[in-house]
Amino acid sequence: MTLTTFRVALVALGSTFAVAFTVICVPPLVQAPDFIGALAGGFVNPFATGYSLDTIFCWFVLGAWVVYEAKAHGIRHGWVALVLGVAPGVATGFAVYLLLRLRQLPGSGARA
Repeated sequence: MTLTTFRVALVALGSTFAVAFTVICVPPLVQAPDFIGALAGGFVNPFATGYSLDTIFCWFVLGAWVVYEAKAHGIRHGWVALVLGVAPGVATGFAVYLLLRLRQLPGSGARA
């Protein structure tokens, strides 16, 4: 995969998730603005709980990576990815972080 293809894939995947999340989750939340109920909805059965916990822990893993690379490699603005990881979600936040990282990490080939 070329660097350009990788970037396009990241933008497409992160954006597609953000749009899907908005289309699926925002209308019911506007109709009944119950944020606690919306969060609890992810834990309605063991399978939903497993997926929800996976997403939550993926956000923590992303957070550890962002903090580490900020210190070790000077990657800036990773906090943006963590905010996007909360809303719309980790898929968008992770894609944004990889794009930020590509632009800043020396030797990543991003400037080529």
